[in-house]
Amino acid sequence: MKLKITLFLLAFSFACFAQDSEVKPGLPSVVVKNIEGEDVNIQSYASDGKITIVSFFATWCKPCFKEFKNYNDLLDSWGEEYNAELVGVSTDDSRNMSKVRPIVNGMGWDFDILLDPNGDIQRAMNVVNPPVTFLLDKEGKIVYTHTGYVEGDEYALEDEIKKLVE
Repeated sequence: MKLKITLFLLAFSFACFAQDSEVKPGLPSVVVKNIEGEDVNIQSYASDGKITIVSFFATWCKPCFKEFKNYNDLLDSWGEEYNAELVGVSTDDSRNMSKVRPIVNGMGWDFDILLDPNGDIQRAMNVVNPPVTFLLDKEGKIVYTHTGYVEGDEYALEDEIKKLVE
């Protein structure tokens, strides 16, 4: 009897582990505001038929600024060559949320910015600290994730984007 129970528990544990190790299929259905104050469901980006880059940032995160500057410089060519779009998600809390719009405007970031002051998207996507970048294919499935940023990471991301159009 003990052997049966042990085997059952072992099989059950394996089944649970196998489920947890699977990649999430796509973006969660979470409604937040963009910097214009409009409600946006982040999942809508996964259903527009484009390759989508979702990158989490914060106003206090210096690597995030470098990352977004370099992404912004490449975004026009990524849009033309790969039909790719970029969505920035601010992880700033409600006290710092008012800093986001002036920074976005001052930096000239030309892509959609969403505000996640309650951390709803962060929790759903298991984001702890920015920068964290997710790449979604045209069907809205997450195919690549990267945490942190150093100069040149944008080219590694572009290599992953290229794989989706080959």
